[in-house]
Amino acid sequence: MGPVIEARGICKSFSIPSVRRETVREHALDFFRPRPHERLRVLEDVGFELRRGESLGIMGRNGSGKSTLLKIVAGIYAPDAGTLAVHAPLTPILELGVGWNPDLDAIDNIELLGTVMGMSLRELRTATQDILAFAELERFAHLELRHYSSGMAARLAYAVAFRAVRDVLILDEIFAVGDAGFKERCQGRYRDLHRAGHSMLLVSHEPRTIATFCKRALLLDHGRIVMDGPSAAVADRYLMLLTEAPAEHAPAAAI
Repeated sequence: MGPVIEARGICKSFSIPSVRRETVREHALDFFRPRPHERLRVLEDVGFELRRGESLGIMGRNGSGKSTLLKIVAGIYAPDAGTLAVHAPLTPILELGVGWNPDLDAIDNIELLGTVMGMSLRELRTATQDILAFAELERFAHLELRHYSSGMAARLAYAVAFRAVRDVLILDEIFAVGDAGFKERCQGRYRDLHRAGHSMLLVSHEPRTIATFCKRALLLDHGRIVMDGPSAAVADRYLMLLTEAPAEHAPAAAI
């Protein structure tokens, strides 16, 4: 089968101010002076394919470019160079909860987020009770989200996203949220979707997760792919990287 995602020569940089202005006086004095910036290279000549029905893991130390790569694939960022071809509908599970309305209860927010993810209101109204049960939030269905803890809101967002899955699922540390029971339900749902033929792109810092849920994996280091191979071998190489010199520091929001 042909690939559902094809990335070739992907490059991405961010402009980072090299001088900080922390006081009103500094801002006033430097108002008419150009602020110097430096270019932070996050991805350099990254290329890969995700085949239909494949589960592909991505590993790398903090600052290696994993999250930036997922956001480019999801269409949140545009690459500076290179080409990206996506041949199937995507469901990204990245920064969940963006778009919540804290003044609405869980049911209204399920409809809000679900429609953004491509589900119809009829589908959502049929699925609402299952979504609440998956997140273990039936008792709080009519509670405004402003009163939810961060963990409750995250469980609800994952439950909606897992129900809204299209052909390709993009996941960033999906199994790091919630208690053991919720993680087990997420893992079960992941397996069900994979058996149903969905393609998966999974980022995780946990070697066991990548080795268990992916047959193949990529290892990113300093914005480049340094290994593409069987997931267990990539997980072992990642553990070796962790014992070497630390990666260069990069702003968390950019990577």
